[in-house]
Amino acid sequence: MNIRSELAEKLKIKETQVEAVLKLLSEDCTIPFIARYRKEATGALDEEQIALIDEQYKYLCNLEKRKEDVIRLIKEKDLLTPELEESINKCEKLIEVEDLYRPFKEKKKTKATEAIKLGLEPLAKKIMAFPLKGDINSLASGYNMSVEEAVKNASYIISEWISDNASFRKWLRGYIFNTGEIVVKKKKNSEDVKKVYEMYYDFKDRIKYIKHYRILAINRGEKEGILTVSLSFSKETVLENYKNKIIKNTASFVVPIVEEAIKDSLKRLILPSLEREIRTMLTDGASESAINTFKDNLEKLLMTKPVKNKTVIGFDPAFRTGCKLAVLNPYGEVLEIATIYPHEPHNKKEEATKILRNLITKYKVDIIAIGNGTASRESEFFVSEAIKDLNVKYNIVSEAGASVYSASKLAISEFPDLTVEKRSAISIGRRIQDPLSELVKIDPKSIGVGEYQHDVNQNNLSDALDFTVSKIVNEVGVNINTASSSILKYISGLNKRCIDNIQKFKKTKIFKSRDEIKEINGISDKVYEQCIGFLRINDGSNLLDKTKIHPESYELTNKLLKKLDLDIKDMEKTIFKEKLQNVNKDLLCQELDTDVYTISDIIEELLTPGLDPRDFLDDVLLKSNVLTIDDLNVGMELTGTVRNVVSFGAFVDIGLHNDGLIHISKLSKDFVSNPLEVIHVGDIITCYVDKIDKEKEKVNLTLI
Repeated sequence: MNIRSELAEKLKIKETQVEAVLKLLSEDCTIPFIARYRKEATGALDEEQIALIDEQYKYLCNLEKRKEDVIRLIKEKDLLTPELEESINKCEKLIEVEDLYRPFKEKKKTKATEAIKLGLEPLAKKIMAFPLKGDINSLASGYNMSVEEAVKNASYIISEWISDNASFRKWLRGYIFNTGEIVVKKKKNSEDVKKVYEMYYDFKDRIKYIKHYRILAINRGEKEGILTVSLSFSKETVLENYKNKIIKNTASFVVPIVEEAIKDSLKRLILPSLEREIRTMLTDGASESAINTFKDNLEKLLMTKPVKNKTVIGFDPAFRTGCKLAVLNPYGEVLEIATIYPHEPHNKKEEATKILRNLITKYKVDIIAIGNGTASRESEFFVSEAIKDLNVKYNIVSEAGASVYSASKLAISEFPDLTVEKRSAISIGRRIQDPLSELVKIDPKSIGVGEYQHDVNQNNLSDALDFTVSKIVNEVGVNINTASSSILKYISGLNKRCIDNIQKFKKTKIFKSRDEIKEINGISDKVYEQCIGFLRINDGSNLLDKTKIHPESYELTNKLLKKLDLDIKDMEKTIFKEKLQNVNKDLLCQELDTDVYTISDIIEELLTPGLDPRDFLDDVLLKSNVLTIDDLNVGMELTGTVRNVVSFGAFVDIGLHNDGLIHISKLSKDFVSNPLEVIHVGDIITCYVDKIDKEKEKVNLTLI
């Protein structure tokens, strides 16, 4: 099998693209580097496509290796036929290979292996020949045991033969999946105090169509001992199908024996293992879907537009221990820390108001970022009252993971003299100033934008989220002179040694050019090639160093500028931009002997040098007054921020204690199979009140 051509056909891309990606990966190129700087080789495949090629190639190589091993193992037993070898080579999935290998595997002690030791395999073969003459007594005599014992043991062998038949298993697996139902019941005498799984007490759904989030919820309920799960399908149809496939002559006197062997094989050997396989397949599919949702949510959260050039107060709400305030300058540096006690049990509201207003005035604060944890809405009420007549606004910021960061070694090293709560206030404030730089300090699993994250494959989840963070960090790029170790660890090609040496260099001086990075210990030529395009120097000696243009293209860039009679120092001038916008790229490619992808990227960077891709996104929603549930009425128009997207809809912060829910059915007038088709984390949306439940303090919203 030509793996590359098969992969190209499967992914609907050219074989040359597959070959280019695999060659670059084999040369230790990173996925972000390939996606950004080798478009001419890959045909501009993005990170997701490149990662998929890598993953699928490894799977197909593993599949081919397993085929070779199975063929060799069967051949060693002198049991390989041309037909079997052809069948193995045609397999497209590992499970199909294992089905074909099953009859030849060395078996552990089974009823069939014990029967074979007793010398009953010849009898089993005679029975499966479906003789017409004679009777069972004459057929099963002479085995040093009663006829009944001989028939019973021979039947075990027949049952195992039936179980090992690959084509039977493939048919039955497909039949159960396509026609069966998953049936869920409340386990007898189990306790579900909060009725978390109430909808699954008596639940059934088609296996083929069940939603992934239901699978994960059911699995969790089963694991907690609250639910029982089974697969339901027509066992009569299965039995009849097996009879038709296996029984060659219905007139034979051994038919009843074979029928019992079929029933035994199905009940004892085939169905339990196939049901496990199907449950595993459902779980794997559900896990993959949930991880993809988490990835998308994380990507949108990390790409939240930063609030630049603003002085911010990070406000960590609390009752008994007081609210911690951290005043941060526009660069995220701490100017002052304070604690106020506006809530129960202290109720020092007047004193708290005075302290907050003084800080706002003293430092000319632009925005207050309030964490959305305990006492958040009470703090919002307090802030909205305290800032009346002041030119300052506030925003509710997700503090998911802030406590994880605040107690981490990293936070302790950054602020060794501060308490956990004060560090948390700093983190909350920085999250609005530069969400990406702050969120990379936290394990992505702690950021709180997933669903059923503890029920999916944890290794796969970690790999997927790390890939997403790396993708976004490299897409945005970092200023090497201000970058933390936390964000540098996601930069293409850099390892801990490189990062430590970079940070050591910055303790005594700053980088003035990308060339200086070459001199850092650990930055080999390969590492430099992979990382340098994603590292910016904003005020360096070479203006190109603040762009995404790779140093390998500096000479080409200068040739382009010379041909157009442009001076790089005039990058901000209108005439410079107009000339670049009106160039004939195809002609330039010919004259400069290069490709259109590289020329296009260079021109784009010269037009918008060092542009942050997040600048194109929605501004953060800032507020100055509070909304209560009593202010709402059905049909009312609201503006909100999407906090989380899940399979059944999206949760939106509209300023209430609890986020409002937009059910998937309320996202569009058209059918929506996945909420991510319509809405994403961080979106600023206009929505409408659909339903109000004041008793439960819940609000349902709609986009239609």
